[in-house]
Amino acid sequence: MADPAKILIVDDEESLRTLVRHELENHGFEVTEKESGSDALQYLAGSPADVVILDIKMPEMGGLEVLEKIREGDLARKVIMLTGVGELKIARESLELGANDFMSKPFDMSNLLACINRVLSE
Repeated sequence: MADPAKILIVDDEESLRTLVRHELENHGFEVTEKESGSDALQYLAGSPADVVILDIKMPEMGGLEVLEKIREGDLARKVIMLTGVGELKIARESLELGANDFMSKPFDMSNLLACINRVLSE
């Protein structure tokens, strides 16, 4: 049996991180959560992730900056950006910077699971 995929959730909203972590763990993923971009990068430097679920809008260091650093350091195989309504232009920019996909908030958990499985199979 293969090891579970390692997923890192990076979002400054604790309730969202907790909800997503519980749901993903129930589907067999190994999940870690971080509330800031700098915490995420520090974590990834010692423990690369298969998938990073990364919020675009965060205090201090935004998701696009974190994405660039993830790609520069090859710290994760796949990155899925989370974007609020009205940020679709930024989401498209994230794809140009190396994100594998993006999802708009609020999102349906079954759609997030499908997105994770899709990017893992690419």
